[in-house]
Amino acid sequence: MTKKTDVTLNINGQTHNVSVEPRRTLADAIREDCGQTGTHIGCEHGVCGACTVLIEGVPARSCLMFAVQADGKAIRTVEGLAEGGKLHPLQQAFMDCHGLQCGFCTPGFLMLATGVLEREPDISDEDLVDVLSSNLCRCTGYQNIIKAVRMAAEQMRSS
Repeated sequence: MTKKTDVTLNINGQTHNVSVEPRRTLADAIREDCGQTGTHIGCEHGVCGACTVLIEGVPARSCLMFAVQADGKAIRTVEGLAEGGKLHPLQQAFMDCHGLQCGFCTPGFLMLATGVLEREPDISDEDLVDVLSSNLCRCTGYQNIIKAVRMAAEQMRSS
């Protein structure tokens, strides 16, 4: 049995003090220890992007990180997008453009797009498509996902 380590995970502005084994992934800690189940676990190899969260504002695959690596850092998950009962522009655009499909990949796409658009609001369309190609949609709903992110990008730039 491995000795557990105490870590503080700051998820969506809320502090979670948890005790984890050193090799516990951040994705597992977020879901199982902190009860934030919006972050999905897909391939567990960092390929599909379903587990994407923002660490200090930068998209990261939470299945490839250990929880101890995120100790004390600001983590943002899909649960942290909506504010005051109002959907984030990306969430609304995914609904409006039918970018949800089965929804399994949606949290990862939302967090990837949020991280990119907040850091680089004037990203070129070509670069945006290139960034989004790093996440996988098993329903192959890429056209509607790209359409939704483009719509949200315009809304976020104008607000």
